[in-house]
Amino acid sequence: MKLATWNVNSLKVRLPQVLQWLADNPIDILCLQETKLTDDKFPVAEIEAAGYQVVFTGQKTYNGVAILSKHPMSEVVRNNPRFEDEQQRIIAATIEGMRVVCAYIPNGQAVGSDKYQYKLKWLDALHDWLADELKTHDNLALLGDYNIAPEDRDVHDPKAWEGQVLVSDAERAEFRRLLDLGFKDAFRLFEQPEKLFSWWDYRMMGFRRNAGLRIDHVLLSPALAARCKECVIDKVPRKWEQPSDHTPVVATIE
Repeated sequence: MKLATWNVNSLKVRLPQVLQWLADNPIDILCLQETKLTDDKFPVAEIEAAGYQVVFTGQKTYNGVAILSKHPMSEVVRNNPRFEDEQQRIIAATIEGMRVVCAYIPNGQAVGSDKYQYKLKWLDALHDWLADELKTHDNLALLGDYNIAPEDRDVHDPKAWEGQVLVSDAERAEFRRLLDLGFKDAFRLFEQPEKLFSWWDYRMMGFRRNAGLRIDHVLLSPALAARCKECVIDKVPRKWEQPSDHTPVVATIE
């Protein structure tokens, strides 16, 4: 089974790319972030025509998440029941005995800002909710845009980014707290080439210079991690016209 995560930075703009990528990569489950669509505008018919069921929760202009699946979905939960939030950032479903959580973690704007404090509280609540979910779901995958580069090797220029949002000590500590629950970073289960990233700024030829960050992740519970055979970053969609600033991350579970 292949699972993927992709921040599409507006599904209205990127729908043709999503459909093209799925045609080229017929995966089982795709988690989308930043759909930026109200639920009445979600392109259900087009996605179903591509062979996928879909569950989603969204809002106008910002945020929004969705899970596309080749298989039936049940026990759908929208948002974190432990964290009251108007922003649509989480959707979860059970698929083929696997609990799949799609998350768009807040950006944080700047260290010390109100949005940064919101991010840390949001992550703390996510940790507590997932601790409970793991008690009832041995097979649990948390996919999404974490807006956290866990280590310096996930940053194109660690010195330039030092102390900034996405790489700050507090954010990285929250990422490690998720690992302390037993989750494994699927990408780091395998030997990987250096300087592989999942996001590049649109400005200053960020992609061309490979000035990126690895902030999109697939975290797997121990039972799933033991069956993970591959995790790759697919840079191809970032080369297309009008791309998202993120690109898909794909994990294969045997």
